[in-house]
Amino acid sequence: MKLIKSSIFAASLLLLAGCGSTAPILSTPIENIDATPLKERALTKDELKTWSHKDLINDTIPGMSVDKAYAEIIKGKKGKKVIVAVLDSGIDIDHEDLDDVIWTNTDEIPNNGKDDDNNGYVDDVHGWNFLGDSYNENMEKTRIVKKGPNTPNYAEAKKELDAEYEKFSGIKTRLDQTLARVKSTDEALKAHLKKDNYTLEDVNAIKTTNQTLMEHVALAKQILASGRYKNLEGVVEAIKGDMETVTDYLNYYLNTNFEGRSIVGDNPLDITDTNYGNNNVKHSVKTESHGTHVAGIIAAERNNGKGVNGVANNVAIMSVRMVPNGDEYDKDVALAIRYAVDNGARIINTSFGKYFSPNSEWVRDAIAYAGKNNVLIVNAAGNENTDLDTKAVYPNDQILTGEEVSDTFLTVGSITNKYGSQLVSGFSNYGQSSVDVFAPGSAIYSTFPENEYKSIGGTSMAAPGVAGVAALILSQYPKLTAAQVKQIIIQSGLPINRDVVVDQSQPAMPFSKSSRSGKIVNAYNALILASKVNSGQVKL
Repeated sequence: MKLIKSSIFAASLLLLAGCGSTAPILSTPIENIDATPLKERALTKDELKTWSHKDLINDTIPGMSVDKAYAEIIKGKKGKKVIVAVLDSGIDIDHEDLDDVIWTNTDEIPNNGKDDDNNGYVDDVHGWNFLGDSYNENMEKTRIVKKGPNTPNYAEAKKELDAEYEKFSGIKTRLDQTLARVKSTDEALKAHLKKDNYTLEDVNAIKTTNQTLMEHVALAKQILASGRYKNLEGVVEAIKGDMETVTDYLNYYLNTNFEGRSIVGDNPLDITDTNYGNNNVKHSVKTESHGTHVAGIIAAERNNGKGVNGVANNVAIMSVRMVPNGDEYDKDVALAIRYAVDNGARIINTSFGKYFSPNSEWVRDAIAYAGKNNVLIVNAAGNENTDLDTKAVYPNDQILTGEEVSDTFLTVGSITNKYGSQLVSGFSNYGQSSVDVFAPGSAIYSTFPENEYKSIGGTSMAAPGVAGVAALILSQYPKLTAAQVKQIIIQSGLPINRDVVVDQSQPAMPFSKSSRSGKIVNAYNALILASKVNSGQVKL
């Protein structure tokens, strides 16, 4: 499932509760890291859009030092183009900030209905769509329950399904009540003030002895005083967005009577049934935005005066659509990884995940295949604030803390722009064995379908930032292996020795216990180490 940290219910349930130098290039001095002062002021609008590219020492913002890397190391050098496959929902390949960085299969003649390159996929000019015309889907736990009590993991899946269905049914009821209450207040205040556009000052100025109007005024003050919304119409829209998410859970994700795969035409339980899907790699509806956002983080066209700069400057994005509005199928994941490997990708970004995976061996086989073919997979850790050493999330290259099937699989947790005890994103999964590194993932500004841009958060946003760093390394030093790039990213990261809140239910603990490395990714240091490894000065 798409790994976005949702802001769902934040407003709604709150209402209910309340009612270039010539000097030598040197790595960042590690001994200075923990002396970095905490940033007390709020980030500016520009900093909020670009914080993941900032430098911890120079800016006191825990970004990946991307801007510093370009200014002091890359200095306009483009390097060799690197193909990065984005295995995700559809990508808006016509977006103004992505259209010049989309991979094109030059061995395929567009739209002639033939498999010109004999790779098994007809007219796959920009990638492949393993979902065909489907979009909405069950979660894996729902699919398990549908198969019946004799299915492996049935009892656990049924317990989770029933609990979640009850939870979201209750949330829907509360959202309905909250929406009605906010709309009623908005209408009452507009009528009393005799204008549609009113401010907090207008509300504060209302003097009345009418009990109903007093209640409306109190609610409006509570909402508007937070500064999060300019007016109640904004709250109404936010609640409607929350309701759309709840509807997805009740109508699709958790609905055992819903069948989304039937229109694809394949048998999702047969890994040998590969003749399905189509070449339409774009988003099917505007709200299918996840893949577009991920692609922009990696490679949005740099310095074109539009939107946002991607991390990497010489990338071709291969779009592989295989994440529906629900949980992905193991078969699609496995075949998508193999497609990307076989068609020239050197890096694969996998910003999705789930906690049940009936055919996880298919996926691990594909991960091992990528490793054997010198392809790096950059994987999002997940957003349930869970210790992955004790609970497996899929895809993965190991079963809990067991032996890894590949040395080219890199799992990434998420940090915020708040250097200090709150550095780790409150949603991020972690694991001293199962997570490799951390990178910026909270409120990352990037591309959205139809030439739009938005900030969203999740380990889904942390992984593509790291994939972009990997692409920078391979672009400048294409002879490095995928395994070397993984180790370069890990070893060159900044070690954080502060205590941070990792488990939101526990006190702060050393950041070093959150991942294998205890580090946050740093593009500047990674390029320096890559240069040394490439020249033979350093052996990994």
